[in-house]
Amino acid sequence: MTSFAPDSLVLNRKLPLWYQVSQSLRASILGRAPEASLRLPTEEQLAQHYGVSVLTMRQALKELEEEGLISRHRRRGTFIEPGARRGAPRRLLGSIDAIVAQQSGERTTVLGHGPEPVPVELAEHFPGAAEVVVYRRLRRDGDSGEPTNWAENALHPDVAAGLDIADLERWPMTKVLRDALGVRISRITDTVEARLADPRTAELLGVPLLSPILHYTGVTYDETGRVVDVARIRYRGDRFSFSVTVDAADRA
Repeated sequence: MTSFAPDSLVLNRKLPLWYQVSQSLRASILGRAPEASLRLPTEEQLAQHYGVSVLTMRQALKELEEEGLISRHRRRGTFIEPGARRGAPRRLLGSIDAIVAQQSGERTTVLGHGPEPVPVELAEHFPGAAEVVVYRRLRRDGDSGEPTNWAENALHPDVAAGLDIADLERWPMTKVLRDALGVRISRITDTVEARLADPRTAELLGVPLLSPILHYTGVTYDETGRVVDVARIRYRGDRFSFSVTVDAADRA
C-alpha cells in the first residue's frame, strides 16, 4: 500500500457494509498525518484491507466522492481532496466508526482536565460515583483554523486513569477509548438538539451570544453496560447538520 494506511475495521453484519467502510475510511482520511500521501490504495487493495467485495468498496468510495472528500481519475487512481470541507453533514447510522468519523479531521486543543463532582444532569449515568474526570477540548477546522465545536467529556475515574492527554490532541475520544485504552464499547446513544449559545460557547466558537448551535450528547457504554463516558459537544449551527438514515430492513 501507499504511505496512506486506513484504520482497521470490525464489520457489523447488521449494518450496510458499504456504509461502515465509507465511515471508517472517512475517519482515516480526515485524521491522516499531514505528510501522508493523497493517493489512496487501489479498489482491490482497499477491498482486501477491509475484507469486502470490490463492488462494496466501490459503493463506499462513491459515498466519499459525493461528499467531496476524494476524486477518482481513470487510469490515474483515487486521490484525497486536499481542500475537502470538514463541516459536511454528519450521517448517523449506528456504528462506532461513524461516531469516530464525525469527530475526526479537526485540530484539537485541550482546554483543561481534572476531577470534578458529578454534574447533577449526569448523575443518572454515574450512580454511586462522587467524581468524574472532565476533559474540555476546542476543535478548529484543519484548513482555516476556524473554531467549529467544543467538547466536554465526563469519564469514569478508573477509565480516565490510563488516558494520555497527547492522544486527545490527535484522536477523537471514542477512538482513544476503543483503541488506546482497550474499552470494549457495546453501544453509544446519540442525542442532537437545537440550543442557543451560552456565553462560554459564544466566546469559544466566535459566534454571537444566543445564536443557534447544535448540542450533541453521546453516552458510551462498555460491554458490561456501564457508562464510561458522556460527551457533550457544541457545534456551530452554521457549519454542521445531522441526518439519520434508516435502512428498510431495520423498520418494524
